[in-house]
Amino acid sequence: MSDNKNIRSEEEKELIINARKPEGELGDKLLDRMNESHESLAQWGVSHLDIGKDDVILDIGCGGGVNVERFLKMTDNKVYGIDYSQVAVEKSSKLNQSAIDEGRCEIIQGSVSELPFDDNSFDIVTGFETVYFWPDFVNDSKEVRRVLKDDGIMFICNEAIPNDEDERQNELIELLDMEIYSDDQFEEFLREAGFSDVICFSKNGPDSLTKDVTGWLCVIAKK
Repeated sequence: MSDNKNIRSEEEKELIINARKPEGELGDKLLDRMNESHESLAQWGVSHLDIGKDDVILDIGCGGGVNVERFLKMTDNKVYGIDYSQVAVEKSSKLNQSAIDEGRCEIIQGSVSELPFDDNSFDIVTGFETVYFWPDFVNDSKEVRRVLKDDGIMFICNEAIPNDEDERQNELIELLDMEIYSDDQFEEFLREAGFSDVICFSKNGPDSLTKDVTGWLCVIAKK
């Protein structure tokens, strides 16, 4: 990027726009990029989770499917992925095809606002780099809570925390019509949605686009 703050070109903008809902060849390309660039963030975030061999897990906004693949190695139970992008569903399914064939994995196209699962279905529900785009975070979190078992965990992992002085972040917010939440906002909104024991973890890490140091944040909320 020309000054490490602003998005480089119209081509780059077209690619980044697909972060909200990957479509077509650019969406496919972006999912490949996200699978690689978000790996360090995901590893750090998951290190805060206590995943048991019997846990049933749902990954919302499963994207390219690497976190579904990760969870399949950490539990002996079934792992689900959901995304409202058809390209993401296809890519995630392809990556995890062997587990799908074995009946250990299911990838579904759908929305966080109306999850196609019964009440009390999951031990853990995760969202990596996706809550920025949820239509109504509080109500969507209530929907997550509905499908969680008693004492189940909602887990959020984000690469960004609010920074009004960050020109690149402000440009991304405008470009993608996204919301970036602070740890205080997460605690407020998740408690409003009915969660308890909300815990936030943060650290400095490299931004996947600019490689500049930014704030990483993960949140664990208990039903």
